[in-house]
Amino acid sequence: MTLALPTFHDVLAATDRIAGHAHRTPVLTSRTLNDELGAEVFFKCENFQRMGAFKFRGAFNALSRFDADQRRRGVIAFSSGNHAQAIALAARLMGMPATILMPQDAPAAKVAATRGYGGNVVFFDRYHDDREALGRSLAERDGLTLIPPFDHPDIIAGQGTAALELFEETGPLDALFVPMGGGGLLSGTALTTRVESPACTLYGVEPEAGNDGQQSFRSGQIVRIATPRTIADGAQTSYLGALTFSIIRDKVNDILTVTDAQLIECMQFAASRMKLVIEPTGCLGFAAARAMGRQLQGQRVGVIISGGNVDLADLARYFAPA
Repeated sequence: MTLALPTFHDVLAATDRIAGHAHRTPVLTSRTLNDELGAEVFFKCENFQRMGAFKFRGAFNALSRFDADQRRRGVIAFSSGNHAQAIALAARLMGMPATILMPQDAPAAKVAATRGYGGNVVFFDRYHDDREALGRSLAERDGLTLIPPFDHPDIIAGQGTAALELFEETGPLDALFVPMGGGGLLSGTALTTRVESPACTLYGVEPEAGNDGQQSFRSGQIVRIATPRTIADGAQTSYLGALTFSIIRDKVNDILTVTDAQLIECMQFAASRMKLVIEPTGCLGFAAARAMGRQLQGQRVGVIISGGNVDLADLARYFAPA
């Protein structure tokens, strides 16, 4: 079945569905960073969202559209962590069972949280197994509804609500930097941006080790790569979705990449200067904006912080003196 591309009207409908369930997360600033870049930077802090990441928006929006039979049978999802937690929590709130496929090397904190929300975790090997095939197989066997982490119209529309809240607080922006794995957050953000701030330069940002999105954007067709090895576990995707790529190709200005070292530097800056705990994936947009430096001088810049779910042991390792 071919799914229709979502529109900004779907983002507005998602806003109504998640109202009272998702948090309206804060928009913060840093005088130190503003001085460094010569710009006015606004951070949309989805690390303060329920379950610690923007993913709750899309998950709740998608599950809220299930009919009675789908709710009785339950949902299945595959995820490295944040979509897993989001689906498990949304399912619990709606009283439905949730089965979650997670990679064996997923952060322990994300696995524990997914189970804590009531999700039945089934592990797979991200470097050898086809998680989509596994998900489809289990969905068919058990009569479950499969909700993928990014390539679904209800997921995309739900993720676009974060940018809508940002623009409601800041007004139009000159540039906006958005983390990208499979493209759900970026494509949803693009739907919102082109209505709320049409002249804004919109950047997707992914790990340098996994630049499938950048290759796809510049070649005009979806490029598949091996699962990248990066500390940004939320962006260890191998390719963009058909829906997300279609929106990104049409509405995004460029795709940038950053290194793991740059992510760690931004995690350290956020913790020391802003008192924020941000996971590596959550720092992708931040790192790209900081790398652009004085090119942003005089501009009003948005950065979406996508999440804050990081193991404390990993955090200590990232922050240890060299």
